[in-house]
Amino acid sequence: MTAKRVLAIGGAEDRENECEILKEFVRLAGGDDGEILIMTVATHEVSETVKEYRKVFRRLGVPRVKAFDVSLREDTRSQRGMKLIESSTGIFFSGGDQLDIASLLGGTDMLALLQERYCRGCVIAGTSAGAAMMSTSMLISGKPEDSPRFGNVEIGPGLDFIKGTVIDTHFSQRGRCGRLMTAIAHYPQDIGIGIDEDTAILVNNGTDFKVLGSGSVIIVDGGPMTHTNLNDLQHGDRLELHDLTLHVLPAGARFDLKKQRPVVDRRKRRQAA
Repeated sequence: MTAKRVLAIGGAEDRENECEILKEFVRLAGGDDGEILIMTVATHEVSETVKEYRKVFRRLGVPRVKAFDVSLREDTRSQRGMKLIESSTGIFFSGGDQLDIASLLGGTDMLALLQERYCRGCVIAGTSAGAAMMSTSMLISGKPEDSPRFGNVEIGPGLDFIKGTVIDTHFSQRGRCGRLMTAIAHYPQDIGIGIDEDTAILVNNGTDFKVLGSGSVIIVDGGPMTHTNLNDLQHGDRLELHDLTLHVLPAGARFDLKKQRPVVDRRKRRQAA
């Protein structure tokens, strides 16, 4: 069975020092035998973004680093772009605006090829907007540093690389807990995943993930919720939510996406004791 791997990064990943997260992406993409494609769909600062990531990937030992920009939907019909995707062992989506990614790639042959390459073992990675677009239901916008309120977030369809999720990035740094809870109140069928900066989740075969980096990942699960007043509210009214389940996962922690539960290594805990 071909391993299918996604690396969703919460933004502002280390690119100067140990580069733990990007090193792992490079390793999964084949190291010095790999070929990495930087896709600048979300950003309007294309040249600067490509220059920065090309520099770091080459410093990490990848000699073949290509780039392709999608600024218009017609760019998705580029034969050059399709060939670059086909030949790459790792594809990296930069940050910016996740709505650009969804609206420009959604429903295209290029997205179909990206999904096919993922199923055939090409590692798909993204930071900030490049991570947010990977979920089933995509957070487009929302007020940070506010308590949960009806209608305080805008949500649309993501590209569904990590099924059954809503992903938020820059999580602790920008005070986004309230908006992720609001998103889950609206979409309780999905698992909310808040990823800190310089932190990532490495998803294996769509079944489970491991946390990497210097921060934490917050899980908000609306499945066990016993009460919500969302259906009785007007726009901007405060939400009342009972029995949401929350998990805090630091580096090394694992989460089972199928069982929707953290994975506890009990042998490791006994050894530590």
